[in-house]
Amino acid sequence: MLIEQNSYSINWKNFKSGYSFFVPCLDTTAAKKEVIRVAKRLKMEVLIKIVIEEGVKGLRVWRI
Repeated sequence: MLIEQNSYSINWKNFKSGYSFFVPCLDTTAAKKEVIRVAKRLKMEVLIKIVIEEGVKGLRVWRI
């Protein structure tokens, strides 16, 4: 998954319901679109929230 010129390797096979991950980014709209694109392709339902964690803006993505 490519977000803001950074490649993120998510082990989607082990991404079970209730798990989450954080993606640091400034353009949260574009990042959210990319996560949704991948989730749809894999037929996964996800919840995405824009958050600031430890002073870093980004997305928190949960599988539901």
